[in-house]
Amino acid sequence: MLVSFMDFSVEYLELGQLRQLQSDRLTNLIGYLGEKSEFYKRKFDELQISPQDIRSVEDITKLPITYKQDLRDNYPFGLFTVPKNELQRIHCSSGTTGKPTVVGYTKEDVDLFSEVVARSLNAAGAKPGMQLHNAYGYGIFTGGLGLHYGAEMLGMSVLPISGGMTVRQVDLIMDFKPEVICCSPSYALTIADEFANRGISADEISLKYAVLGSEPWTEIIRGHIEERLGVHATNIYGLSEIIGPGVSMEDFEEKGGSYIWEDHFYPEILDPITKQPVPFGEEGVLVITTLTKKAMPLLRYWTNDITSLYYDENAKRTMVKMKPIVGRADDMLIVRGVNVYPSQIEDAFSHVKGVVPNYYLTPIEKEHMCVALDIDIEIDDELVKAQKIEANTDDYFNFVGSFGKNIENEIKKRVGVTTKVKVHAQDSLPKCEGGKINRILKK
Repeated sequence: MLVSFMDFSVEYLELGQLRQLQSDRLTNLIGYLGEKSEFYKRKFDELQISPQDIRSVEDITKLPITYKQDLRDNYPFGLFTVPKNELQRIHCSSGTTGKPTVVGYTKEDVDLFSEVVARSLNAAGAKPGMQLHNAYGYGIFTGGLGLHYGAEMLGMSVLPISGGMTVRQVDLIMDFKPEVICCSPSYALTIADEFANRGISADEISLKYAVLGSEPWTEIIRGHIEERLGVHATNIYGLSEIIGPGVSMEDFEEKGGSYIWEDHFYPEILDPITKQPVPFGEEGVLVITTLTKKAMPLLRYWTNDITSLYYDENAKRTMVKMKPIVGRADDMLIVRGVNVYPSQIEDAFSHVKGVVPNYYLTPIEKEHMCVALDIDIEIDDELVKAQKIEANTDDYFNFVGSFGKNIENEIKKRVGVTTKVKVHAQDSLPKCEGGKINRILKK
């Protein structure tokens, strides 16, 4: 049997030891940036600070915030702190809204990336000798290769199937019998649908653990995936600018919040408007400083993800946890003055029996203001069959109309906005075919 020689003891450091480690790494990083980064040298000059002003992590608020636009403005390699010939890997975003954001990795950075992913897989329940069915996309994105290298470091075998070709994915799962799958939550539901279409039940599927990320998801999605695939479904979080997946991870026995591997990534929560720290435990934008990266370290990177930090008294590890991402600051909809995230709508679905969480939101705008939301949602076939009514009859339309009204009432009660829900038969709306899915449509 394969044995992992990885040392996970850092996850259990006492808080004082962890803060000292973070302080040492931060002060080393500031000295490094003061010598190697023209970008941060300019930022330090603008703020009239010197490396000597940063003596511990308590001084981190003196440092500049870094934004995605800074990466675009310095495209392609302006934020790199090593020559291009010292890089082992380059990744970048799709660039669908402008120039792509480019990130580089030295050999040490690739090892770090693999380490935090291996840690994350271990927390998710994976063990040396298990097989990973890797349905994250390979290529310029960080997901596929990031999980691949981390799994190998942990001592797993990897099937690098990437996304798409769902029929083939299910064939190989049935033939190869992997214990672990990683993909987006939306794509996990698509795979579950293919199993269901073949009449394959959860107890016939070899999978035991699902490591899911790349998009916000809720407990209703977790419940569907766990029930239909027979797995422990956990959230892996990351972003390419920081390193990729593996910045934080849920424990498969704890769930509900993700450990941030804060010996490498120092987290803060800032107010989205004032950019100042909020009291511990309150919600705001997650900001991360990379303490140990070499090719492209970032200070106080503005992730745009809304969450909060907390310590769990019953947790196995001593590191801080982040709550599930509520949404991205730029995904927030303002409907007649009410702030709404898609995850809040999704949570309301969980209070109506029979909702299939494959949905789309269409903001209705009038005079440049969102006045309502149209929602397209699917209904579980079994719920319709239980009514013993035929499709496209008056009884059917009355039933799904009442079902839609129940959803509208739950959203009004729990979120405070008026919606118009259109109910569709199961499997009739477009599904995720790998990668992220955009739940917000524009007319």
